[in-house]
Amino acid sequence: MTGLDWLVLGATIASIVVWGLWKSRGTATSDEYLRGGRELKWPTIGLGVMATQASAVTFLSVPGQAYEDGMRFVQFYFGLPIAMVIISAVFVPIYYRLNVITAYEYLESRFDLKTRLLGAFLFLIQRGLAAGITIYAPAIILSTILGWPLEPTVIAMGALVILYTVTGGSRAVSQTQKQQMVVMMGGMVVAAVVILWRLPANVSFGKAVDVAGAFGRMNVVSFDFDMQDRYNFWSGITGGLFLSLSYFGTDQSQVGRYLTGRSISESRLGLLFNGVLKIPMQFFILFVGILVFVFYQFSTPPLLFNEALRTRVQGTPQATEYAGLEAKWEQVQSGKRAEVERYLLAVESGDVAAGEASRALLQGAQQQASAVRKEAKEMVARALPGAETKDSDYIFIAFVKRWLPSGLFGLLIAVILSAAMSSIASELTALGTTTTVDFYRRVFKPGASDRHVLVASKLFTVFWGLVAVAFATFASLLDNLIQAINILGSIFYGTVLGIFLVAFFVKRVRGHAVFAAAVISQATVIALFFLSDVGYLWFNVIGCALVMVLSLVMQGVLPRGETPAPATGA
Repeated sequence: MTGLDWLVLGATIASIVVWGLWKSRGTATSDEYLRGGRELKWPTIGLGVMATQASAVTFLSVPGQAYEDGMRFVQFYFGLPIAMVIISAVFVPIYYRLNVITAYEYLESRFDLKTRLLGAFLFLIQRGLAAGITIYAPAIILSTILGWPLEPTVIAMGALVILYTVTGGSRAVSQTQKQQMVVMMGGMVVAAVVILWRLPANVSFGKAVDVAGAFGRMNVVSFDFDMQDRYNFWSGITGGLFLSLSYFGTDQSQVGRYLTGRSISESRLGLLFNGVLKIPMQFFILFVGILVFVFYQFSTPPLLFNEALRTRVQGTPQATEYAGLEAKWEQVQSGKRAEVERYLLAVESGDVAAGEASRALLQGAQQQASAVRKEAKEMVARALPGAETKDSDYIFIAFVKRWLPSGLFGLLIAVILSAAMSSIASELTALGTTTTVDFYRRVFKPGASDRHVLVASKLFTVFWGLVAVAFATFASLLDNLIQAINILGSIFYGTVLGIFLVAFFVKRVRGHAVFAAAVISQATVIALFFLSDVGYLWFNVIGCALVMVLSLVMQGVLPRGETPAPATGA
């Protein structure tokens, strides 16, 4: 990084942090710290909801996902707009009516304490682990850029975010997320413009899309029904819907964002704002990855995108073998470039037959390139036993580092670090809030003073930050970070959503029945994850459906000694 890059990066991050801390000054009560005083308007809520979900993983991993697998990941979000409408109509009014701080308080008013604690516990496990992944993602960036060892970088990154979160609380998180979203999307637009500018003069935007389509990367929608396929229309509109309902409706990291609204209307508008813009935003981020892929059809990409790993291999006895593979890689890429030029000429001349023949040759050349990459990774695994060879999360950052001009490189790093700060701060705030409100204050210290609760919430936030850092040290064992987060969520979200849907819509079911159903359903989903090949989005549907069906069965089997459900749960 040049001095200009460091200046842009430092000024951007510092201004966001200072703004958030200045806007959150005077936070003296636990309610202000945990809920931000409930004073926000819908634009801030909407941007906060989007920024919480758009972690550094989004801007680091999603372009790499598109580079290797095309656009089909966007189908994951097809159910989200429907979920926003349902949450706005059903969830939000009930949360406001009960004046809850966490979503799980409602479960006690509708069922009982043990069901509340079960819902909160599942959230803490899932989100605590996911926070580790979102810390690991920006640590990759700093480690790659500065040449620092990864684990110390993870620890340093985690410590900075913990300090930032504990100091400002919920109000600081909400206030900074507006600026962070502007920086994030502005930076990705700049990246897209630079990629298009660096393409050959004869390759227009339309031709770039043609090239991506020829390689099968513009695979936006698939209507093929396949339970083992992670991304198709049906998994997105069903599994994605259930995942979004659970994430935005029951995950405290999101519920805590829109419960800071000054009214029900403001919270609803913020959620609907997210529902309208999320798919286009995700489409655009994926498309940036597609543009990187197209760019590398005219300029040879690295054989391994993880530069640190490549350097290590070159210092082993297998260095000569690796050099041979790089020469083979260059030869394959050269042949592919020539075929791309022939394809573009066929398209430009309108020769459909020649275009189809060239398309088939292109896809064959891509398979050759993939085979060389696979061979290189296998060689690395032999040369460096235990080394992580999966490098899809390094694709975008490797491009940024190599090809973006001075200053813009610093801006893109600011984009990814802004996303990290936003998402991690939201997660740690939610984890600390849930532990304080649902466990500590409710079970262990029900009569604690406001000052005591405020201090406890900060200490629990620090605790979960340390847990996240510890898990982050294992994140390198995961395949693709964006998939890892969604898989982790899908394992737990279906069960939690099922509990809430029973609470909202099945009045005859009481606490004992839904608790037993939830435990059985969660165990079933975990077993399916380890023992089956079912696409992970379906876990959200399976877990939710099991809770609803089994709770009705259990209600008829278990002894009836519970009081009727309160009216607020209707």
